[in-house]
Amino acid sequence: MKLVIQIPCLNEEATLPATVGDLPKSLPGVDAIELLVIDDGSRDRTSDVARRLGVHRVIRFPARRGLARAFEAGLKEALAMGADVIVNTDADNQYAGADVEKLIRPILERRADMVVGTRPIGKIEHFSPFKKLLQRVGSGVVRGLSNTDVPDVTSGFRAYSRDAALRLTVLTNFTYTLETLIQASQKGIEIAHVPIRTNPKTRESRLFHGMLGYIQRSLGTMFRVYVLYQPLRFFLSLSAIFLLASLALFVRFAVIWWRAPGQPGHVQSLIVAGALAMIGFLVGSLGILSDLTAMNRRLLEEILLNTRQLRLGRRDDPDGRRS
Repeated sequence: MKLVIQIPCLNEEATLPATVGDLPKSLPGVDAIELLVIDDGSRDRTSDVARRLGVHRVIRFPARRGLARAFEAGLKEALAMGADVIVNTDADNQYAGADVEKLIRPILERRADMVVGTRPIGKIEHFSPFKKLLQRVGSGVVRGLSNTDVPDVTSGFRAYSRDAALRLTVLTNFTYTLETLIQASQKGIEIAHVPIRTNPKTRESRLFHGMLGYIQRSLGTMFRVYVLYQPLRFFLSLSAIFLLASLALFVRFAVIWWRAPGQPGHVQSLIVAGALAMIGFLVGSLGILSDLTAMNRRLLEEILLNTRQLRLGRRDDPDGRRS
């Protein structure tokens, strides 16, 4: 059983030593632990520091591509390194490295293929009351979209089985946390969560520069991913709104006409009702077409999965489970 711990980095020469030093060197049930650093175009000596610390593999982007792209590159490289389990952690030493064992336990026990570390949001001192509220509200929205019970959906301290890593495809450029959670749920990947500890704050977040920008980009990510995987439900729900509004206006016109036949006026309701009905049917048709496109995408994802398995080599474990 091989564990690869990947660490996406951006100008982390100061914090990387503490992060690497906090990670476990051996764990029960794990034969080998290797570290992987993805340097997202750092302008400092992050890559050199990683090599000096004995990191087994370092990937360096010539220019910044974003956290999501660094995470995706890490998954691919970890699979190529022969990982059976992949843990992702942040380079700012936010998460307690000793909790890696707790994080991978559900995967080792075959209870889950993806595990999210849940931070004690209410007890983190450097989180403002507004940020804590935002975390609770945002997590609730994502839980509804993904049909999961993960309390901390933005946590980057996560573990993936080899099978889950093979099946996930990151499409957004902002952050992988929301997308992979919703996507894993839609693909039937078993998701679990465990409580974890955090370390004191070492620096400000580099993912976003303002709370408003973070909210806007997060909402955009949630919307795109949900529509991507549930187009029929989304467009039919939207279609139903237009059709119900059309029906209400038509009933209004019919009642007025029945009470005062021949009375002029109120034709506007009938015209607007007809327009809303046409929009409703068009939106519903768009939903059907989008669902057919989604079926083709799922077929392409299966082809991509098979291609990855063939390229990396299929492996059977003693229980007959393939990854």
